[in-house]
Amino acid sequence: MLAKAVAGIPDRDDLLFEPKWDGFRCIIFRDGNDVILGSRNEKPLTRYFPEMLDPIREQFPDQCVVDGELIVETSDHLDFEALQQRIHPAESRVNLLAEKTPAQFVAFDLLAIDDDDVRPRPFGERRELLESRFGALTSPLHLTSVTRDHAVAAEWFEVFEGAGLDGLIAKPTDDPYVENKRTQLKVKHIRSADAVVAGYRWHKDGQGVGSLLLGLNNEAGELQHVGVAASFTAKRRAELVEELSELTDGALEAHPWRSWADAQAHEGGRMPGAQNRWSGGKDHSWVPLRIEKVVEVKYGSTLNGRFREVTKVLRWRPDKTPAECTFEQLDEPIPVGLSRVLGPQS
Repeated sequence: MLAKAVAGIPDRDDLLFEPKWDGFRCIIFRDGNDVILGSRNEKPLTRYFPEMLDPIREQFPDQCVVDGELIVETSDHLDFEALQQRIHPAESRVNLLAEKTPAQFVAFDLLAIDDDDVRPRPFGERRELLESRFGALTSPLHLTSVTRDHAVAAEWFEVFEGAGLDGLIAKPTDDPYVENKRTQLKVKHIRSADAVVAGYRWHKDGQGVGSLLLGLNNEAGELQHVGVAASFTAKRRAELVEELSELTDGALEAHPWRSWADAQAHEGGRMPGAQNRWSGGKDHSWVPLRIEKVVEVKYGSTLNGRFREVTKVLRWRPDKTPAECTFEQLDEPIPVGLSRVLGPQS
């Protein structure tokens, strides 16, 4: 079951609000000793999280199907990057990471219990059943908190971001569980920042600009790659090639990312041109631009000094200079411990 984005917390009385977890969506199937962890796109996750199997067998009912989120916590904060590292082809590495960065599971919906398929039931009933059968879970298994109170939901939206959460999910209490339907609602943090356009990548079809490469200046005045802006129409992709063409001449001569122009020159995955195991073999070559143009982009959150998601262009900023595009403008949440979110809510 999916959610569609809305602006602001919905003013409705038929909703239950939950924290929006920043992890891997996961449905757990248990039938006796058999346990399967499945991803949203139906790819198996079981082999990557072996440390989850025994707690599930110990705490879950013998027969159940539970929807939720796999998360990893470091220093009392959600760590999506550490979670990504858990997907590794080598069994030895998987086992090492299971000890070094163990996962946790947050349950938020129930699809089946014993021999009963509860998907047709309203979410309000499914939640009551989830609480009655899973209310005593202990770490690494958790039951997500819910509230009907709009004031409490607003507080969660502001405070829980400091633990790495991604906003709120609002679920109509009368809705059944319907796969691939966006009847639930999600409220995410939306912000904007001025960034340097340092280059671009061609669209996958070879026609026009696919994404703009964005940079921000650190305290030392060094331009750091912080993400990309994309989602352009076909018409706009072609227009961007023309608009940016004047910035390509001599761009590489004094470009701050010149050493990364060779796609094989950097292995850290942090600069344009880098190939890593998350790229799926995609062509990440790029076209350098002279450091002159500034764009305002919309973003939701940051992770380790980069935009967490692909950003969207709001407007060009001819009134801004590249030197003004610094990390200081980013709106960072006040840190709060993840234990504050996973613990009982008043």
